Amino acid sequence: MEERWSTEHVLSLAPDAASRKAAGKLSSPAPWSGTGTDGAALWGECRGSGRTPYRTVIELATPAYQCSCPSRKFPCKHALGLLLLWSGAPEAVPAGEPADWAADWLKSRQERAEKRAAPPADPEAARRRAERRGARVAAGAAELRLRLADRVRHGLADQSTAGPWEEVAARMVDAQAPGLATRVRELDTLPQERMLEEYAMLHLLATAATRIDELPPELAATVRARVGYTLDAAEVLAGPTVRDRWLVLGSRDTSDERLTTRRLWLRGAKTGRHALLLAFGRPGQAPDLALPTGHLLEAELAYHPGARPLRAALGTRYGVPGPGPAGAPAGLTVAEAVAGYGAAVADDPWLDGWPTLLAEVVPVRTPDGWHLTDGHHTVPVRASAVPEAALWRLAAVSTGRPLTVFGEYGHQGFAPVTAWTAEHRPVGLT
Repeated sequence: MEERWSTEHVLSLAPDAASRKAAGKLSSPAPWSGTGTDGAALWGECRGSGRTPYRTVIELATPAYQCSCPSRKFPCKHALGLLLLWSGAPEAVPAGEPADWAADWLKSRQERAEKRAAPPADPEAARRRAERRGARVAAGAAELRLRLADRVRHGLADQSTAGPWEEVAARMVDAQAPGLATRVRELDTLPQERMLEEYAMLHLLATAATRIDELPPELAATVRARVGYTLDAAEVLAGPTVRDRWLVLGSRDTSDERLTTRRLWLRGAKTGRHALLLAFGRPGQAPDLALPTGHLLEAELAYHPGARPLRAALGTRYGVPGPGPAGAPAGLTVAEAVAGYGAAVADDPWLDGWPTLLAEVVPVRTPDGWHLTDGHHTVPVRASAVPEAALWRLAAVSTGRPLTVFGEYGHQGFAPVTAWTAEHRPVGLT
């Protein structure tokens, strides 16, 4: 029997609360006709206010959506409604072959995926482009080192000759080093007490970028990623993969005017390895990938290369996410978490945080901010990464009792993402 997604899973794909509410009204068979599924996709026609019904098709593996409605939200209410119908009333979405209009869209997606996975038509031209980019990145990094040294030479407190860093960031963009550009822009917003620290780390990264070919392969891959080189998922998945039953530890969405980024953290039940999946969506569009916190997904992951691999690409899935084990996942003491981050940052000096499960900690609010304590050691909460309301929710979940809390631990503190209640139910803190 085909496994269906839970209602929680479906609604986690919604771009906003209004979409969730509207989808609920379309989750019954009444407005739908011509529905069907072949196990890999869903399709159906939804009656709207016009004469022509809206045609909706969903590819489940990604997932991806197509609807003839004019909504700019993705997934739209019709796609969500069809998913809810399939989830809650399987008999209303019978097995069958895709309608012609649905088959055409699914075929076009497959053709585009195959085209993206194909090797470059001219490997020699690709090699020359890579060499030219490498030279531009090295030149941009060398210029950045000079700019940083000049600021230090004049003194960090002397701003008389120091203009904004935006001009330097633009030069890094021209040098095809977007990672350097992002870190440079952040210099204008840093407090004075953190300026020298960030100058030093940025100078170290720029120095490494000028001599990538001399570094060990794993560290060179880390530097490339920090500088802004990217790898397509297909390229990553062409390498080794790790099959495991992955526990979804939590997720967090961040948005700006250009992009919504979803970060999903997993931990392998057999390997114990952490993994970070990234998904992206345009403004008003939820990222495609959504996995319910606390569930297990059997799948293959391929890690991006690096000295401390964490980011991964999601490969073949073996079924849909199912309920995780009873009880909260095993965690670390605060002292063990500090040691774990120390080991990680020794491999990747630019690592701001490492996924960490803290066991038996209590949230405490003091005059100098929030902290988590296990009774022996205490870590500060990085309040800038977590809304104040989420921290009060964490305190309400705890009611003074120890909890298991997942988040990222780094040199600026701990950023909580998920907490497990006394009943071992995961609660998101976003």
